[in-house]
Amino acid sequence: MSRDCYQCGKCSAGCPMAERMDLLPNRLIRLVQLDGFCEPDSSKQASSSGSASKVGHSAVNEKLLKATSSQAIWQCVSCQTCSTRCPQSVDCAGIIDALRELSVVWGTTSSALNRTVVFQRVFLDNIRRNGRLDEMELIGLFKMKAFLGDFSVPLLFKDAMLGPQMIPRKKFHLRGKKVRDRGIVSRIFSRCQPG
Repeated sequence: MSRDCYQCGKCSAGCPMAERMDLLPNRLIRLVQLDGFCEPDSSKQASSSGSASKVGHSAVNEKLLKATSSQAIWQCVSCQTCSTRCPQSVDCAGIIDALRELSVVWGTTSSALNRTVVFQRVFLDNIRRNGRLDEMELIGLFKMKAFLGDFSVPLLFKDAMLGPQMIPRKKFHLRGKKVRDRGIVSRIFSRCQPG
């Protein structure tokens, strides 16, 4: 739980992306703590701030909005270094993942990150559908949805020359394999993500 964090800074000291982040991992955890979001039985009163109503979530205060609006949650590469280094076993990477989800749901993601959000959605939908990654489906859906979002023609052809280089190495698979029991994957997703 994030309430166990005592701000030693080991997560931020070990983070390979820390120098690029606008908020260090320990500061993100602190914002979550100050919001009271880490308390399972927390009964927060509705916030009267205008930005909370903007995202349509009345129990959100400015601290959590600052965390979900941060560029740092999208710069995290989920290497788990922060979680591994934590002397209190706080799942910092898991909290950052949750902040990403909240950012998308509440619409606090900056427009500059639209492609990143599209990729994350397409990637997770691909895993949900197949049980493992189908690379051709991922590339096709991502490029189509990203193109429809910003009409960037160079994006469509950016990686086109990588395909022929991958064929001799047997790294190019036209059709990905699906796991046999996709019901297990569905149950995992239903526990972790609504819808």
